[in-house]
Amino acid sequence: MKAAVHTRYGPPEVIRIRDVDRPAVGDRDLLVRVHATTVNRTDCAYRAARPFFMRLLTGITRPRRTIMGTEFAGAVEAVGRGVTSFAVGARVFGYNEGAFGAHAEYLSVPADGSVATVPAGVSFEQVAPGTEGAHYALAFIRQAGAQAGQDVLVYGATGGIGSAAVQLLKSLDVTVTAVCATANLALVKGLGADRVVDYTAGDFTEDEQTYDAVFDAVGKSTFGRCKRLLKPGGVYVSSELGPWAQNPILALVTPLFRGRTVKFPFPQNNQTIVQRLRELIESGDFKPVIDRRYPLDRIVDAYRYVETGQKTGNVVITVAPED
Repeated sequence: MKAAVHTRYGPPEVIRIRDVDRPAVGDRDLLVRVHATTVNRTDCAYRAARPFFMRLLTGITRPRRTIMGTEFAGAVEAVGRGVTSFAVGARVFGYNEGAFGAHAEYLSVPADGSVATVPAGVSFEQVAPGTEGAHYALAFIRQAGAQAGQDVLVYGATGGIGSAAVQLLKSLDVTVTAVCATANLALVKGLGADRVVDYTAGDFTEDEQTYDAVFDAVGKSTFGRCKRLLKPGGVYVSSELGPWAQNPILALVTPLFRGRTVKFPFPQNNQTIVQRLRELIESGDFKPVIDRRYPLDRIVDAYRYVETGQKTGNVVITVAPED
């Protein structure tokens, strides 16, 4: 099978398209013929081993996992002897961080892992980007305790996480203020945001409104800058560690003062989460935003584009055309 392979850490150019063996299928596994996958921030971080301490997880001198790819959508080609929950031919999608392997024509995943059936009427390319950013967004929402009637600000509302967060918050009847650049004001409004702030026109942290929660979906602000935006007891959540890894530390310290707090979510990767995302996609409450599509043999170009930091939503890789 064809796969995008890297045997050393580095820039996008370390990726090569090679012929490799199909993955083995255990008794409780599914062999998925991958039709669509994505390139996202997680793939980029693991491929480059940045920050450096990630090598403790990925391999000190060279990557243990040579085929990246967390998100996938495709058809079940074979099932292990102990699998009863999925049948050959089932259309499935899911998330496979840690084991990776979705940047290939075939992928083996646990049948009880982060995998679910594709909703009727949804294509592989539409559903493939439905897990990575969205499961982080779900973690943000649950950690902050966001609920109907509250006011939440989403900074970075056009990325994979931010665009999902806007939609998922609106599905809970939260009032959403979204922050983005001028070019994406209409897009973000179309996602359901009640109010859109153009950060290129001024400092969004000078906003006079206050919020029950601030979600920094791109990790480019700090609690210190955003604290004035929070109501008493409000919560700040970021997708990144922050300068000097301050966010996990602040998550431990700020609750001691019974005021505005930082929370640092650790997203769950399991079948329950993917099933929830499936429900949201099926109901129309969540539609992953797709910026660009690339074929597998141009995946290096996809990595380069993602690393510009300019993508809107998600970048999809077409591995095989849908039948």
